[in-house]
Amino acid sequence: MIVVISLAVAALVRAFVAQAFYIPSGSMENTLLEGDRILVSKASLWFNDIQRGDVVVFEDPGGWLSTPPIESANPIRKGLEFIGVAPSSTEGDLVKRVIGIPGDHVTCCDKKGRVTVNDQPLAEPYLFPGDDPADCPEGQCRFDVTVPGGSLWVMGDHRSVSGDSRVQPKATQFVPEDLVVGKAVAVFWPLDRLTWLGRPDTFGDRLDPNLG
Repeated sequence: MIVVISLAVAALVRAFVAQAFYIPSGSMENTLLEGDRILVSKASLWFNDIQRGDVVVFEDPGGWLSTPPIESANPIRKGLEFIGVAPSSTEGDLVKRVIGIPGDHVTCCDKKGRVTVNDQPLAEPYLFPGDDPADCPEGQCRFDVTVPGGSLWVMGDHRSVSGDSRVQPKATQFVPEDLVVGKAVAVFWPLDRLTWLGRPDTFGDRLDPNLG
């Protein structure tokens, strides 16, 4: 009975509170490295706590992934994933940083080559060394968008290899908020990578067009 209750509680925690994921690519380097295991808070969705600067895990909005999702065929592994003991092995989810929330005007780039949000330039110390804010897999990315209601504009920290909002077709370049699985709050494995994932200082109240 104790084992059954424990498994049930673990499954409920995975479904509604937090879930572990692994990082399958380098699109978020050096914030997240390939092979990292991260803890993703689902409780943040209940409190509407997804903001600019957060690293989020979300389902494919349509066509972002070049191959169909792959899930583990091992029943033991799938069982451990279900109760939250093992990180999700599916490759059907993506991880990026939120740059724009509903109503934001996001552009790239200003005269100094910086991404701006509501006409305020972003200092982006989290970018992969050597990358510029405009770097992307398809060359120099330029954009000028207003994020629609119920959606997010997301970008990877390793800009030159990240297939994010900048390079997607207009029909799917914004991530619907209801596809967000949760907010990444920590790297927990490997142990030498153990760290909390906070919201960078460059994302603050100064970006809110309703203030001042």
